[in-house]
Amino acid sequence: MEKLELPYNQKKVLLHVCCATCSGGIIERMVESDLSPTVFFYNPNIHPVAEYEKRKAEVVSFCGQLGVEYVDVDYDVQNWFARIKGLEKEPERGGRCTKCFDMRMERTALYAHEHEFKVMATSLSISRWKDQKQVHGAGDRAAARYDDLLFWDYNWRKSGGMERMYQVAKEQDFYRQQYCGCVFSVRET
Repeated sequence: MEKLELPYNQKKVLLHVCCATCSGGIIERMVESDLSPTVFFYNPNIHPVAEYEKRKAEVVSFCGQLGVEYVDVDYDVQNWFARIKGLEKEPERGGRCTKCFDMRMERTALYAHEHEFKVMATSLSISRWKDQKQVHGAGDRAAARYDDLLFWDYNWRKSGGMERMYQVAKEQDFYRQQYCGCVFSVRET
């Protein structure tokens, strides 16, 4: 796989992650490319709380194995429900997902700005169940709020990225969830 290079010759990146399965190969590749990712876990959409804790624990464990810094943000589920109110019947990849991605990317961008990261990214767009344009649009909108921040819309699926994602998940025996995370996505599975 080609070595990753961040925009503006940066080495530090704030990487929002949703789960170990999606992010494992990405984190590994960043470390192998001599980048310094800080993993940012902000996912108030994941339900129930036991599912949230299971996904978070795997991310924390994997970061520990690789010596990667990890940031855990509050599970503000009530804020998430308020944000998507009225969109409960939307299909996957619809307006509810846009609102959800916006919420998570806005919080990531705020943290990046407050902690002097110049580049942020997310593992959300590697999933074949996600619309990359929808995810990248949320990242671009969130980063645009700050003059000193760029959303890195790298296509993690290309150049063997998805294959490596599955390999790392298998090697690490990561829990493979059967739905996106929100209570409404369960009905789609």
